[in-house]
Amino acid sequence: MKVDNCIKSIAIGSFDGMHIAHQALIERVETVVVVERNGGYLTPGYKRTNFTDKPCAFYHFDKIRHHTPEAFVAKLKENFPKLEKIVVGYDFAFGKNKEGDATHLERLFDGEVEIVGEITIRGISVHSRTIRAFLKEGDMANVNLLLGRAYQVEGEVVRGQGLGKTQLVPTLNLKVLHYQLPKEGVYRTATCVDGVWMPSVSFLGHRLSTDGSYAVETHIIGREVEVAPGSETALRFEAFIRQNRKFETLDTLKAQIQADIAMVTKAEVK
Repeated sequence: MKVDNCIKSIAIGSFDGMHIAHQALIERVETVVVVERNGGYLTPGYKRTNFTDKPCAFYHFDKIRHHTPEAFVAKLKENFPKLEKIVVGYDFAFGKNKEGDATHLERLFDGEVEIVGEITIRGISVHSRTIRAFLKEGDMANVNLLLGRAYQVEGEVVRGQGLGKTQLVPTLNLKVLHYQLPKEGVYRTATCVDGVWMPSVSFLGHRLSTDGSYAVETHIIGREVEVAPGSETALRFEAFIRQNRKFETLDTLKAQIQADIAMVTKAEVK
């Protein structure tokens, strides 16, 4: 990380999810300092910058994991020589083996340390781990409640089986890396192509009725969109529709897909 001689206030954390509690820290400072761990993310890497207008600086966890709390604070002061204020969450831990906590930081740093307390919504404590647990259940209502927005992933358009356009409904097939995906099933979504968000129905999971492979597929409602393989697109998950299951014929699968589309279209009209 380069030395920044201008920044006077920072918030420190993993900021995976950039959820409502993270935003409560971010709104108090000039710059976000992300401790990057590289794995199982709600918002991987620089994608965090999509959810704040504040500049983000990154420390890679593997590069700082062996620092003592004292050495970590010294590194902060070296990288931000004008630093006057640090904002962290109440459960912040730092230094080798997490030896330091928020109150320890107050003793080590000679400027202001603001500790933001626990934030709850409808009795649920807002944490990335809680959001991940809701994702595993397909509970998009609570995922999006804690995020403060619809959960979003991005992926590369890839070639599919070829069955959608010819025998079922046309879909975009996505290769999604680095994001934690919701549980297998069908979802009401929005799909972004060329910067335009459009209502869609998306499936993710093992294609039990055809080749059994894992896939992420999205059907854009009301229009046929051609997107070249290799292009990037994004999905926002709005609501869970149904479980993944096996259909005995392509005709019964197609009928169910059409019912899914009708359900989402009805919800959009409301």
